[in-house]
Amino acid sequence: MSRVAKKPITLPKGVECKFVDSAVTVKGPKGTLQFTTPHGVEIDIQGSEVQLNSSDGNTKMAGTARALIANMVKGVSEGYLRKLELVGVGYRAALAGKDLNLTLGFSHPVVFKTPDGITITVPTQTEVLIAGADKQRVGEVAAKIRAFRPPEPYKGKGVRYSGEKITLKEAKKA
Repeated sequence: MSRVAKKPITLPKGVECKFVDSAVTVKGPKGTLQFTTPHGVEIDIQGSEVQLNSSDGNTKMAGTARALIANMVKGVSEGYLRKLELVGVGYRAALAGKDLNLTLGFSHPVVFKTPDGITITVPTQTEVLIAGADKQRVGEVAAKIRAFRPPEPYKGKGVRYSGEKITLKEAKKA
């Protein structure tokens, strides 16, 4: 079995994990997440520790399942957060109810509907915070918002992740 799958997952206080019919349910203060384990991966829950075992030599999937369950445990206890920055003259974001209105230099405003389980906040006009319990969904929503206007390589204008380095190209010489 892989080294990743051998490491036990410790459950923090307030988080409970159940394994019924190859489905793992993790419940915590930030919500409830569910995951169907791949064939050949068994889960043993003892107190506040979760241990994964591989029954038919399916070691790769045991390591993957362990990583996904560990992400679920962290998500329901702490949650995940992605921060986006809008860089460009006139680029701004605003919330209208649960919808995110983006002004990104197009002739029309871009309206993004917030999916269930995701919280979007706008602390300033050029910052968007995406939070939620499911790591994959938070990253997916951030990528969808970034895809409306990805950073361009000449001036760096667009929607970028916080801390993302944009390598700028040199402008055309005369």
